[in-house]
Amino acid sequence: MFSMYLISGVIGVMLFFSVAVAPAVFKVLPAEWAGIYVRHFFPKYYLLLGIVCVEAGIFAPTDQLKIISFASAALFALSLWVLTPAINKAKDENKTQRFNQLHGASVVLNLVILGLLFLSFWL
Repeated sequence: MFSMYLISGVIGVMLFFSVAVAPAVFKVLPAEWAGIYVRHFFPKYYLLLGIVCVEAGIFAPTDQLKIISFASAALFALSLWVLTPAINKAKDENKTQRFNQLHGASVVLNLVILGLLFLSFWL
């Protein structure tokens, strides 16, 4: 049961950031400041949510929930250590097309993680 609370928390954070924080950051802050904020936020976001998913996997009562939790943690790690640096590099080098592709991949990856976590409630 504890693992489901952890997964619920991860889902809540992901939805809140996607629906409330991200749109507001780019509407309220100047583009330069928004970019600085996002660069500092995302590594912490991926790390914290990945750690919580590992904890959910450790406490998971079923094998399916363990797999989903650890897979989600692995995808957060991929976002943290592979996609985020590549996105930042593309932005720094003004490679707009590459940036857009990588950013799109990170959005899709977040949706995949969210889908996996929602799936855990039906298993």
